[in-house]
Amino acid sequence: MVMTSNLSAETRASVGKGNSRSLRREGRIPAIVYGNKLEPLAISLSEKDLNTELRKEGFFNKLCDLELGKEKILVLPQSIALHPVTDRAEHIDFLRVSDTTKVTIEIPVKFENEEECPGIKKGGILNVVRFSIEVSCPASNIPELFIVDLTGLELGDSIRFSNIKDVTEGVIPTITDRDFIIASVVAPAALVSEEVETEEDEETTDEENASEENPAEDNEKKEE
Repeated sequence: MVMTSNLSAETRASVGKGNSRSLRREGRIPAIVYGNKLEPLAISLSEKDLNTELRKEGFFNKLCDLELGKEKILVLPQSIALHPVTDRAEHIDFLRVSDTTKVTIEIPVKFENEEECPGIKKGGILNVVRFSIEVSCPASNIPELFIVDLTGLELGDSIRFSNIKDVTEGVIPTITDRDFIIASVVAPAALVSEEVETEEDEETTDEENASEENPAEDNEKKEE
């Protein structure tokens, strides 16, 4: 189980826009802790400490210990509101978790050993379909990332979820009806062909939709 560093928190006596603005002027960020069938808890965090954690890779898919006085609350960061101009944190939500909590979360994909991929050596391109994979898993067992080994892959080879090694027990992708593709090694010409086909499919779909939306126009054309 991978965890972030601890974050110190303080309870908020009151909530509301005015209180939140006052906190931010003092260098603190308002936050809410909810979940685990308990009442939501209004807290605030040091903006400096929070920014330190935000700069770490994978902050939103790692557990975190919130230190609230003598109490520690195990949470998972959920969402953050940023100022539209300055990008400064304005509010953050945390999900309170336990050993039995299950979460749905995006896990990043990391590709390794590109230099050992014959298909890429021959001029092929790694066509990435998914840079992250959504999974359902116990909160206490969240993977830090999925590692895809490109060793030995030839032109035309595809990497599917089943090709990922060492998937932690209890970690299940939310796509369950197929063994989906994560990436493939394709020739540049094949990649262009795929993109053209996609554009043609989209144009056909747009034409069909337009036809459905304007049946009267079609009838007029037939009468002519």
